[in-house]
Amino acid sequence: APAHAAPGSFEPDLHPASPFVEPQGAADADALAELGGEHTGAALDDVPAKPEHAPQASHFSDPSDDFAASDPESLAELGGSPQSDPAAAVAEWTVAGDSLDLDSPLDEPDDRPGIGEHAAREEESPHGVPPFLADAASAGASPIDVLPDPTAPASPEDTAEIDITAVEAQLSDPGSTQSFEPITDDLIDTDETFDAGTSSMLMWGARSDVGCVRSHNEDSYLVASPLFCVCDGMGGHAAGEVASAIAVETIAKTGPKTADATQLGAAVEAANAAIIEAAVNGVGRPGMGCTATAAVIEGTTLAIAHVGDSRAYLLHEGTLIRVTRDHSYVEELVDAGEITADEARVHPNRSVITRALGSDPAMYADHFTLNVEEGDRLILCSDGLSSMIPDGEIERVAQQSSTAQICTDNLVDAALAAGGGDNVTVVVVDITDDGRARELAKKHRRIATLSAVGLLAVIAIAAIVSFVSITHSVYLGVKDDAVAIYTGVPGTPLGLKLHWLEDETSIELADLPEDTQNRLREGIPQKSLEDASKAVENYRAQIDESKTKALLDARAISQDVEDPAGEGGASSASD
Repeated sequence: APAHAAPGSFEPDLHPASPFVEPQGAADADALAELGGEHTGAALDDVPAKPEHAPQASHFSDPSDDFAASDPESLAELGGSPQSDPAAAVAEWTVAGDSLDLDSPLDEPDDRPGIGEHAAREEESPHGVPPFLADAASAGASPIDVLPDPTAPASPEDTAEIDITAVEAQLSDPGSTQSFEPITDDLIDTDETFDAGTSSMLMWGARSDVGCVRSHNEDSYLVASPLFCVCDGMGGHAAGEVASAIAVETIAKTGPKTADATQLGAAVEAANAAIIEAAVNGVGRPGMGCTATAAVIEGTTLAIAHVGDSRAYLLHEGTLIRVTRDHSYVEELVDAGEITADEARVHPNRSVITRALGSDPAMYADHFTLNVEEGDRLILCSDGLSSMIPDGEIERVAQQSSTAQICTDNLVDAALAAGGGDNVTVVVVDITDDGRARELAKKHRRIATLSAVGLLAVIAIAAIVSFVSITHSVYLGVKDDAVAIYTGVPGTPLGLKLHWLEDETSIELADLPEDTQNRLREGIPQKSLEDASKAVENYRAQIDESKTKALLDARAISQDVEDPAGEGGASSASD
C-alpha cells in the first residue's frame, strides 16, 4: 500500500522487516550503541522508555492514530510488549503509513519498494537493517544522504508511465510500403460528420452517421464543388472505412472539374485500382471494397459515375427520379419482375453486391450525363438511407425541406428513426443558378453591343458618304447680287454651313430672267465645276444675246421715227 494511504485503508503484515514499522534509529550504529548493544529483535522493554531527544511527530501525524502504538498484538509480533504510555511509544516508533516523521532518518519517499522486496533484502542484511542503510552506515555516510530524491525526474523504465515519444514515433511510421500517401484522419470518421457550403451556382449539405446498430462508420463522402461523391465501405472493421477513404481520396485527385462523364468514370476506375493496390501492400484487409456514386455539375449538365448500390436521385419540379441502377442481386430480381421495389428494400439478400470497387481489376463504372436546370435538387446517398425508407418518403422529405443542409438532416434523421440498421450518408446539392439567366443577360448585352456598334458604323458611314457627297457637290448661287459657283449644299441644315465659295462671276443677277434669279437664290445643283462653268457661260451668252436684240430693236425703232415715209428703208435694213 502507498505510504500516503489513509489509516485503516489497508491491513499490512507487520513483519519486523516491514518498512511500515521500524525501531527509531535501528539503522544507525551509534544509535544501536546508545540502546545498549545490537538490535536482535529483542522485546521493546529493553529499549529506554523515552530517548533524550525524542523527534517530534510530523504536521500530519496524529499519535492517537499510530498503528503500532494502538495495536498490542502487532507489538507482540515484533518481539516487544505494549507500552503503558502511548505517547512514549509514539516518541520511540515511527509508523510509515500515515504518521511519517519527516525528521526521522528512516523516513523514505512514497515510491519506496514494496513489502515483499524489503523482506527479501532483509534476509541478506544483518540485524534487520535495510541494505541501503547498512551500506551507508558501513561507508560512514548519514542514512538521510542515501535516500532517493522524490523531486528528481523518474525514467520511464522505473515507472508505470507511458513513453509518449516512443509511441508517437511508432505511430508516425506506418511500416508499410504503399506508394501513395497514408490515409489522413479527416477522411475516416467513425461517428458523425457534417458539411455545408455554397458557391455562385450551387448550395450543398452533407452528413454521415454511424447509425443505430453498427459500431463504426464505413462510409465516406467527398464535397469538392462541383465534384461530389458518396462511398459505402465493405469488408468489416478497419477495412471498409479504409477502402471508402482511399476511393474518396483518389476520386478527389483524379476527378474532372467539368461535367465530363467519361473522365469521371475513369476516376472511379482509378479508385478501384488504388484499393486493390492498397490491399496488396498491407493497407486494410484483403477483400475490402466499397461502392461509389460521383457527380459533377456544370451549368445545365450533370455527369454521373456509379458502381454498387449507393444511389443518385434528382428532384425535378417536385418529382423524385432515381437516376442510377443498383449493381445488386435484388435489383436484378426487380428487373426480372420476380420481386417489387418495396420487397427488394427488405429482401434478406439486399446486401449482395454484384459490382463494387476493390474486387475486380477489370471493373468498369456506369457513366452518363443529364440535363438539369435551376431549382433541381441532387441527392447522393448510401444504402443506409434507401434501404430504410422508401423512395416516396425520400421525395416527401426532399419536397418539404427548404435548404440542402436541412434536407440532409431530415433524410438522415428519417433513416435513424426507421431503425438506422446501417451507416447513413447523404449529400444534397441544390442548383441555385444554372447559368441560363447569365447567358441570357450576356446574350442581351452582346446584342445591344452589336446594335450600338452597328449604329455607330452606320452613322460613321453616313457621315463619310455625306462628307464625300458634300465635298463633291457643286451648285450655282448668288454672291453680292452676282452669280457665283459654290461647292457643297445650299442653305444651313441644322444650323451648319455646308458650302464653300469656289468662283465669282461678273454676271449680274438683274440681267437674268426673274425665274432664273429665284432658282439661283435657292441654288441650282451642278454635276461638277465644269458643268457649273458651262452654265455660267450660257448665262453670259443669253445676257449678251438679249442685250444685242434689245439694242437692235432700239435702233430699228429710232430709224422708223426718223424716216416715216420709208425712204431708204431698204438700204437701212440691209445695213
